[in-house]
Amino acid sequence: MTCQVLTKRQAKMLFADQRLDLTQPHVMGVINVTPDSFSDGGDFFASQTLCLDAAMVRARAMVAQGASFLDIGGESTRPGADPVSVQEEIDRVIPVIEAIKASLDIVVSIDTSTPEVMTLAAEAGAGLINDVRALGRKGALQAAADTKLPVCLMHMQGDPKTMQINPSYNSVVSDIGHYFDERIEQCNLVGIPTERIIIDPGFGFGKTLVHNLQLLKHLSGLANKGLPILVGMSRKSMIGNVLNRPVDQRLHGGLATAVMAYERGARIVRVHDVAPTVDALRMTHAIINSDVTVSQ
Repeated sequence: MTCQVLTKRQAKMLFADQRLDLTQPHVMGVINVTPDSFSDGGDFFASQTLCLDAAMVRARAMVAQGASFLDIGGESTRPGADPVSVQEEIDRVIPVIEAIKASLDIVVSIDTSTPEVMTLAAEAGAGLINDVRALGRKGALQAAADTKLPVCLMHMQGDPKTMQINPSYNSVVSDIGHYFDERIEQCNLVGIPTERIIIDPGFGFGKTLVHNLQLLKHLSGLANKGLPILVGMSRKSMIGNVLNRPVDQRLHGGLATAVMAYERGARIVRVHDVAPTVDALRMTHAIINSDVTVSQ
């Protein structure tokens, strides 16, 4: 069990217009408005045209099931994925963010590495910038700083096109820890304070199955940095490879990884299956805190 300690500002982080208690577990629902994401790619497209109504049906369902965040992405980052144009990404995500903020009380996370998208998403009401490239694209650091929003920095070895070609580490947890030290320093230099930073170790991004399993087993090594941790393992190949299950049959393995991640310090779990994950994490939280909270 982790001994993670968050500062008061980290524990009560402000996401645009909403403040969330990150000492509690939170579920982030995934809405990929892309035609080619590995699990839900194409769910919200017909003949390459965005189906906003379909995306809103999914968004409303996830909010009703207990999600604290909705993560909106317009550029696939699955292994081997190609980049998309800036305008195409904008056209995919901004209408969805605007529609969600107009009708739902939820923190919207924008899953992007593109500076222009960060700026427009913040103007549309997004409360978190979630970047798989850890603000590594040209201009991303300053664009994120200018929004004044919290950022989630994810670790990825390589890029989506090449990341699964023989990834290697001296020690996966310590190497990722050093990477975050460098990225946090860069954030601080442009005016993003540590109190607005969340880290994501990047399960499945430039990591073998063994790397992923070791990373989850020793996740408390990153939690001890004192930063909120977000994890995303839902339906990923690390589950499929262990259980020999196709993408649509990985729920039970995903619940196991979510519970273990929370026990080891993760506070935001990014998933496709919101309702069962909310139940699993609430139950885990109640058990972990049973010595200090007694419910009649």
